[in-house]
Amino acid sequence: MAAEAVLASRVWPAEEYTRVTFETAKPIRHQYFFVPDPARLVVDLEGVDLGDELKSLVSKVREDDPYIRQVRVARNRPNVVRVVFDLKLAVKPQVFALAPAGGYKHRLVLDIYPEKPRDPLLALVKPDPIGEIARAPVTELPAAPESPEPAAAPELPVLVLRPPEKPAEPVAERAPDKAPAKVADKPAGKAPDKAKPGVTRMVTVVIDAGHGGEDPGARGRGGTLEKNVTLAIAKRLKARIDLEPGMRAILTRDGDYFIPLAQRVTKARRVQADIFVSIHADAFVQPHARGSSVFALSDRGATSTAARWLAKRENESDLIGGVNLDVKDPVLARTLLDLSQTATINDSLKLGKAVLGHLGDINTLHKQAVEQAGFAVLKAPDIPSILVETAFISNPEEERRLKDASYQDKMANALLMGIRRYLAQNPPLARTKIAQNP
Repeated sequence: MAAEAVLASRVWPAEEYTRVTFETAKPIRHQYFFVPDPARLVVDLEGVDLGDELKSLVSKVREDDPYIRQVRVARNRPNVVRVVFDLKLAVKPQVFALAPAGGYKHRLVLDIYPEKPRDPLLALVKPDPIGEIARAPVTELPAAPESPEPAAAPELPVLVLRPPEKPAEPVAERAPDKAPAKVADKPAGKAPDKAKPGVTRMVTVVIDAGHGGEDPGARGRGGTLEKNVTLAIAKRLKARIDLEPGMRAILTRDGDYFIPLAQRVTKARRVQADIFVSIHADAFVQPHARGSSVFALSDRGATSTAARWLAKRENESDLIGGVNLDVKDPVLARTLLDLSQTATINDSLKLGKAVLGHLGDINTLHKQAVEQAGFAVLKAPDIPSILVETAFISNPEEERRLKDASYQDKMANALLMGIRRYLAQNPPLARTKIAQNP
């Protein structure tokens, strides 16, 4: 029996985990084990040819990979090729097979996670240098390029959250040692009123760069990948939000690696996000389709055939990117099955309308209203969430614009202005830990 050739091998390093993929025409049998001292992950591939593609895996491991120090590939015994990953620390690997999906054939996937998981909050709030990607080409985002400060977003008022007014407390019922209420300065001739205590807190916006890693998303006719466009715009938007007083932005991914749709939702909930914005670049079979769109979740079916088609395509990202179905997360299951989402969907529609209004200032709108469909990435039951299709990457003219740094800046500014308008009209509730203004 002829040995099976490895058609492609890929390495996707990231702080969260490193993924290694072997692609073959047929499923391959495999075994693996971990050696602790020194830390090594050993994978035996049965019935596989030791060809050039498999040997090239050695050169695909980067020096800055958080987990893999180097790779060694050799014939271990007849009909078995052994791949040894020399590791930088103890790991907890997940190894699983994927059936053909998208443009891929059979895949064997190694997800290399640290034995002691990184603190997700610290990883998510890791500061991103302002303007890091201002000059980064869309096809490849360098780790830390030199770049100018991004264009300033339009000046907007600082978001101040105030608790509901309470009736004035009768003086006779006040405790003897209670300090008098602070009185606000008033113009002459007007009686002073009791001051309303201003409450400010950090508003958290989670920005989700669609696709990533094994899942490239749509491809433009000029070769531009959706996953690179979405990450570039997401980083620009984060830089602008982080400059806003009282706001911070957190990226679901900050590099080229795959995250399952449900985990994107989980990340947003872990950081108690106030808003979730998923960024994409649409594609259609006809190159003349153009314009920006905004979508919210629907619990009653899609608002149009196009919205239903798009949600189906976006939800297939898990099949293409590759999800380990053996890992069950009961907390996540409860999150995605939560049915009390009516109020959240209404808020999502308000957010979408505010964003859509500003997108219309920089691009044609594909639809004049926010559409709805069953997008898996929008299913957080308690976070207003929208999916923004920035433009059609399948349209040659819009593909060129999506690659342009100035257009990415305009898109980030438009998204920021829409978010700010929504927050000004719908301020999030104060939380337990808040800062009282003097």
